[in-house]
Amino acid sequence: MFSKRFKQLTPYTPGEQPQNREYIKLNTNENPYPPSPLVEKYLKTADTDLLKLYPDPSSKKLREAIGEYYNLPPSMVFTGNGSDEVLSFCFYAFFDKDNGSLLFPEHSYSFYPVYCGFYDIPFERIPLEKDFSISVNSYIKGKNCSGIIFPNPNAPTGTYLKLPEIERLMSNTRKDRVVIIDEAYIDFGGESAVKLVNNFDNLLIVQTFSKSRSLAGLRVGFAIGNDKLISALVTVKDSFNSYPLDTLAQNAARIAIEDRDHFKKNRDNIIETREFTISNLKKEGWEVLPSMANFIFIRKKGIPGLNIYGFLKNKGLLVRYFGYPGIKDFVRVTIGKKKDMIVFLELLKSVRRK
Repeated sequence: MFSKRFKQLTPYTPGEQPQNREYIKLNTNENPYPPSPLVEKYLKTADTDLLKLYPDPSSKKLREAIGEYYNLPPSMVFTGNGSDEVLSFCFYAFFDKDNGSLLFPEHSYSFYPVYCGFYDIPFERIPLEKDFSISVNSYIKGKNCSGIIFPNPNAPTGTYLKLPEIERLMSNTRKDRVVIIDEAYIDFGGESAVKLVNNFDNLLIVQTFSKSRSLAGLRVGFAIGNDKLISALVTVKDSFNSYPLDTLAQNAARIAIEDRDHFKKNRDNIIETREFTISNLKKEGWEVLPSMANFIFIRKKGIPGLNIYGFLKNKGLLVRYFGYPGIKDFVRVTIGKKKDMIVFLELLKSVRRK
């Protein structure tokens, strides 16, 4: 009844969304603040008569707004249903098993190997440094790879690779191999590699409206790169679904990226709360990896990560536990509102070693 390729699939496991009780949710990296009030106003007053018509298949106005934000032409912008769909199209368009393995970090976004399985792409997990940072040298050695992809900041670690290192990577990567920087969390302190796309035709940046612009429920993602790369993504899209973004999502996302003041206010609040949380954790003896994301990766010597996760869940607070070799002692904690992080910090004082 089922195809062979279906039977070989290993699906992605998202963060818990339990319905059995109220939780403080610090496990799925959602923004704790609402989107722009201009988005709310639009959704309340939107002309529903438009919904009988198909949406703009090219998302023209949204691509123009994104292009204006980054001072780039809309021809260098591609949009899709969240960055996950955009990434899926990227895997199909740019990575081929005949060209070698796709390279990505050992500890990274767990959807990458899922896509590799779906599209039959061999891959190689590149070890992180002892401090859990990404080593450019490790990727330079793999010049004969099918391509390279990694989040920056990385997930789940939160560590950040600075722009000069990305330039060094690009300068030492074959020009016929695409490098994708997955910047889902870049707005929380990092410097986007978008400014490098005019220097490297094989560089593609993928971002999302889910995190820093609080639109996870609308599923809007985008890619920025050379016209040829964008054209390839359009070809994949039009071979799969010519209307990926609905009308409401296109308009709300355009409004969100144009409201720079609201974006900056929410982003700055999250950064301030992150640093407040990190400072207090370190005072209590917790190890916290350097983070430029809206989450932190923490552990404490002698306390298994599963214990931390289980204790907090029992107390009504969710964090993310992965349980993979090498990071079993860590939990990933989304930065919520300050009041939520104060509750989190107080609960941690009661975590037992066994």
